[in-house]
Formats: sequence, structure tokens, C-alpha cells
Amino acid sequence: MRARLRGLGVDAAQALTFHAAARRQLRYFWPQVVGDRPWELLENKFRYVSQAANKAGLGTETELLRDLASEIEWSKASLVSPDDYPAVASRTQRDTPAPASQVAEVYRNYEKVKNAAQVLDFDDLLLHTTAVLEEHTVVAQEFRERYRCFVVDEYQDVTPLQQRLLDAWLGGRDDLTVVGDANQTIYSFGGASPRPLLEFTRRFPEATVVRLERDYRSTPEVVALANQVIGAARGRPAGSRLKLVGQRPSGPVPRFAEYDDETAEAAAVARRIRDLLDGGVAASEIAVLYRVNAQSEAYEQALAEMGIPYLVRGGERFFARTEVRQAMSALRMAATDADTGELVTRVRSVLAKVGLTDQPPAGGAAKERWDALLSIVELAEELASTVEDADLPRFVAELEQRATAQHPPTVEGITLASLHAAKGLEWDAVFLVGLAEGTMPILHADGDDAAIEEERRLFYVGVTRAREHLSLSWALARTSGNRRNRRRSRFLYGLIPEDHPAARVARAQQPKQSGNKARCRVCGGPLLETLDIKLGRCSRCPSNVDERLLEKLKSWRGERSRELKVPAFVVFTDATLVAIAEQRPTDDTALCAISGIGATKLERFGAEVLDVVRASVES
Repeated sequence: MRARLRGLGVDAAQALTFHAAARRQLRYFWPQVVGDRPWELLENKFRYVSQAANKAGLGTETELLRDLASEIEWSKASLVSPDDYPAVASRTQRDTPAPASQVAEVYRNYEKVKNAAQVLDFDDLLLHTTAVLEEHTVVAQEFRERYRCFVVDEYQDVTPLQQRLLDAWLGGRDDLTVVGDANQTIYSFGGASPRPLLEFTRRFPEATVVRLERDYRSTPEVVALANQVIGAARGRPAGSRLKLVGQRPSGPVPRFAEYDDETAEAAAVARRIRDLLDGGVAASEIAVLYRVNAQSEAYEQALAEMGIPYLVRGGERFFARTEVRQAMSALRMAATDADTGELVTRVRSVLAKVGLTDQPPAGGAAKERWDALLSIVELAEELASTVEDADLPRFVAELEQRATAQHPPTVEGITLASLHAAKGLEWDAVFLVGLAEGTMPILHADGDDAAIEEERRLFYVGVTRAREHLSLSWALARTSGNRRNRRRSRFLYGLIPEDHPAARVARAQQPKQSGNKARCRVCGGPLLETLDIKLGRCSRCPSNVDERLLEKLKSWRGERSRELKVPAFVVFTDATLVAIAEQRPTDDTALCAISGIGATKLERFGAEVLDVVRASVES
């Protein structure tokens, strides 16, 4: 954004995240408001969460601490105090990592130990800046005299805390432009909501609304697939029902592929990436996107085996790397010299002293360090091309701004990233991998319609990251030799072309739409009652239930419910077992055709149910 603004001749505008802007303002106003030294920023809150959990009588296991930290972050972003947390958690049906009263106690203890240590976490940056502007008129007046107009991008993901800070910045003014897409709301778990975007014109009736329906990023083929993905969403608010229109020339159709296991999937993706590289696509223009970070390992290994450079987005922060810190220190020192030589030449000369050679090392860690240093040179080239007479001090200031905003430069290599980390980015070629039930959508979202729809929006975000090449794939098993009992994501229903080898099974698994009238498998008449639809026959038509099979199914269900410590109906209802005993399915397609057996139930129990049916039929 800063580079584009410079290209337009707008040098003075600030382009910062909410947190980076608040940190700068708080540092500036702290002496005036507080008076003593500024409190340090806490990079990792686990130590303090651990102390708080211990005081509350909870364990300090890593998973529990991570969940407690997430609840604290959600609470602060949602403007929920420790005292209010139990009631809000109950009202919003939060899936809390411990009883809500104990989570509230951990939250309260955390704030106490953190304040005693005189440190701030990232949410405090927003909270304290908001408080300063709301409670100190002189400070607010100085700030508002300096900054008049505001533009907020990705407004659909603003949190209540960010919105309150924005209101404090505005101070009743309406010099505000927001840009957002409710179809890309993917941070509800962190307190974000599209409501401020959808209600913007109600708050500002005189606002001009520009509907951005033309897509200049992706080919019509990618845009068409994206429209299909989001078009299947349920409960979309009126303000989000846009249909994108691709403006680029036509390109290749999206690819779909199914593999026996994750290793085979990763190897095939690596081979396809090699083809793209050989065809002239830059490595930095290719991304492999997945739902959870743990999925990256297979792709790191597959790319490494083929000698393809990659970087994991969301791993070690670029500006925290040793070689980058050394480079910035050397550049700061050089910026104090009187030498006024050409910027890029000076940067190369300085970085040569910390390891930048004319030719890259063969590979490994040395190559990664070299790539990081080279990316700094490329930033200098970018600045020199957009700012006339750019010098080293100006470049160092640019680096400092990037470091504060955690905005790393592009490093040449394949990007491996989670779908959340890919938000706001784009590549010529995108591989969406691991698109299996239980991963996309994530398993813990099942049963929650709102969570499933957020997962669909996340999938939509992934699709829209691709400019030209888009590949979608899934594996039927985790490792070679394991049972191939996974199923492709429900979000792929209706997307796979009719002539694709996987299309037949995908259609068979597709849930029945409410607009399609179910018909009795005996007489062919329409089924209107819920139980009739479940059984697949009219109540007046004769049942051909296999009583012996039904008893075996109930026995199996009882064992599984005891193992899972859940009521029997959670595994399968009586009606579903009757339908299975009547229809006696022998494969996944026939089992999926029974109402009440969706992709998740199929993945968890399908193979076992089919074994019971087959054993009964054979005996």
C-alpha cells in the first residue's frame, strides 16, 4: 500500500495496521498522559497466562494455556471484561476451555500480573490508545488536528475494540472510507464481525456506496468457481450478495485431484509446481494453502526433495531473523555517513559485509539467509524506482516502518501458508490442498451452522487468492497403507465438472437440497414427513427391514456411544439405523444416499457400518 501511494505521489499518508498505528500514538502520548517510562510490549503472553491459570487452580498444559490465551484475546477484542465474561460466554454459547467462572478468574489474574510487571499485550495497545483519546481532550484534539481522513481496508473483519478506536480517532467526524467484503469474514473466532460494514449506510446515511463487482485479479475461470463456492452459502445478508465478473483474459480451468494419501498428494503438488517453474512462473508467485499449519510438513518435505525453495508464512518473523537484524543494524550505521552514492549500490555494499555474495549458495540455511538479504536489496530497488533521489536514511526509515508493521518483503520461493495467513495476498498459481472433511471444514465446526459458513468463506478466500492457475486436491488417507476412509470436502459438491472421474461419487455424496422433492423408493410417491424422508419410503409402504441386521447395528451403536461417552442417538438415530437395515447399503455411495448420513458421519462411522452390513449379508 505504501509503495502504491508513493507511486501516486502521496508520501505523507500513513499506511498502518490498527495495532501499528496505536503503538506509535501510545508511544508519542505516553509521557504526556502517564509520565514515566513507556511499558514494554509483550511478544508472548504464555508466561503470564500460565501464572494466572496456576493461581486459578487450573493446569498449565500448553494446549490449555493456548486456549485460555485465545479466550482472553477474544474477550479484549470484544470489549468483554473479566466480570462480564461468564454472562457473555453463556449468552453467546462460547465453547470455553474451562468453566466460564474459572476462565474469568484466569483473565482477571492475567491482567493483574501483567500490570504488575508493567508490560502491555497487543490488545492493550488498542485499549490504552482508545482510553487516552476518550479521556484526555487535549490529546484527542492534537491527534484530530493532525489526522482528518481515514480509510479502513478489510472492514468486514473489524473487532468491537478496533471499531471503538476508530470512533475515537474520528471524534464525531465522517471523513471515513471503508472497503470490505462480508463474504470474506473469517475472523469471527477473534471477535471480528461484518456488522459495522453491513450497517455502515445506516450509521452514515449520506455515504456513497460503490459496489466493486469487477474482478481484475483472477481469470474468468477462477472467478466463476469462486461465485459457485460462495453462491452455495446459507444465510448470506443482503449486502453480501455480490456476483463477481472477471475482467482478465480467459485462462486454464481449475484442476481437481484425489490422492490415496497425503504423501502422494504433496508429491504430485511438488511435481506440478516444478512444471509451473519450468514454464516461467516465478517461485514467489506460487502458493500452497492449507487449513491448519500442521499440514505444511508434507509439502516442505516434498518441495525439499525436488530442490524447490520455499518459505513458510507465519513461521519465524522476517525482521526477527538474525541476518535481517544484522543487516538493519549495518544499514543504520551506514546511513549516518556523509556518502551520498546511488541507493541500491550502497545497500549492496553494506549487505556484502553481512553475507550477501554475488552468487547464491547451493542451498539449505545459507541459501535462506542469502535470499533474505537479497530481498532487502529488492526493497531498495523498489524504493529507488518510486521515489526520486531516495537515499539510505529514507530507506532505513522504510525498513523501520515495515518492521513495526511486520510487513516482510517478498522472498523468492514457494509460499506455504494457512488460509488465514493468506488473507489479502495473491499469487499467479494457488494450490488448495487437504480439502477433506474434518479439515475443510475443520472437524470442530461440524454441527454449528455459523461455524460451517465461516469455513465456507475461508475456502472462498482461498479460491480468490489465485490469479490464473488454481488446483484443488484432497487425500483419502493420512499415510500410505492406512484405510482410505476420508471424503472430499462438502464444499466441493457441485464444483467438480461432470466429466471429471470424481464427479460421480461427489454427486452421490451431495446432500439433498430442500428444493428437491424426495420420493418413496417403493411406490415413487413424494415424501413429505421427516421420518418418511429419513426411511426413504412412505409410512404406508411395507418395510423390508432386516431385523437381525438392525439388532447388530444397535449393538454396534451401543459400543461406539460408550467409547465416545455420548448418547446413542449422537452416533445414529433409531430411524437412521432402520433405514440402513432396510436398504442394506454395501458401499459409500449407497450409504450416503440415506438421509442423516452426511460426510462427517460417513468419515467417522461409514467403514464400520458397512462392515456390519456386509457381515450380516454374507452370513
